[in-house]
Amino acid sequence: MTHRSVARIVGILFIVATVSFSLSVIILEPVLSAPNLLALVSRVQGQVSVGILLELVNHIAIVSISVLIYPVLKPFSERLALGYVVARSIEAVLFAIATMHLLDLIDLSHEFVAAGSPSPSYFHTLGNALLAGHDWNSAPFAFIAFSLGSLILNYALYQTRLVPRWISVFGLLAAASILTARLMLLYGLELSSNTMAILDGPIFLQEMIFAVWLIFKGFDRSVLPAEAIPANK
Repeated sequence: MTHRSVARIVGILFIVATVSFSLSVIILEPVLSAPNLLALVSRVQGQVSVGILLELVNHIAIVSISVLIYPVLKPFSERLALGYVVARSIEAVLFAIATMHLLDLIDLSHEFVAAGSPSPSYFHTLGNALLAGHDWNSAPFAFIAFSLGSLILNYALYQTRLVPRWISVFGLLAAASILTARLMLLYGLELSSNTMAILDGPIFLQEMIFAVWLIFKGFDRSVLPAEAIPANK
């Protein structure tokens, strides 16, 4: 596979990861924020299942990105290339654990309905625990892994000049912003939804700019090792 092909596929996967994540939030948020959570989940299991599938697509895409870009970064720094794979793999595992809580929530909702929807009951306590385990804003370690991976990638891109430096500088600043937000949450600081949007928003914008650049421009051929460029190109 040529570096041009890798660039296109990585760019597409960045878009797939972002779109699948965004759609999962749109689909799941009205259900997971409802007061009658367990009864509603049982009624709209199909909707929840679609959300789960979209989350799993996101997890697979982010690991695939790191694996595909590894051989591109390796000639410049094997340590950074491997570090990016490790960071994104840890991120995917942590997010996948959160997603698995939704599968448990579906099973719990069926048991809740079968038991005659008792209230109050341990069903609600367990349901709230599963919901908290899935809540993205309550999963700082997964987002810390995400931000560290983004810092590694954009630092490598800055050093290698595989893409214009303004893209990698934007990525470094955006990754630092989302890392700051999750560290604040980790230490018990309350952040409003508007504050979270301001701190999280830049990384999604930067990744879409990076993705479009890779799809239409690719990596800078002038900095790639000579043997990495096919002779017929």
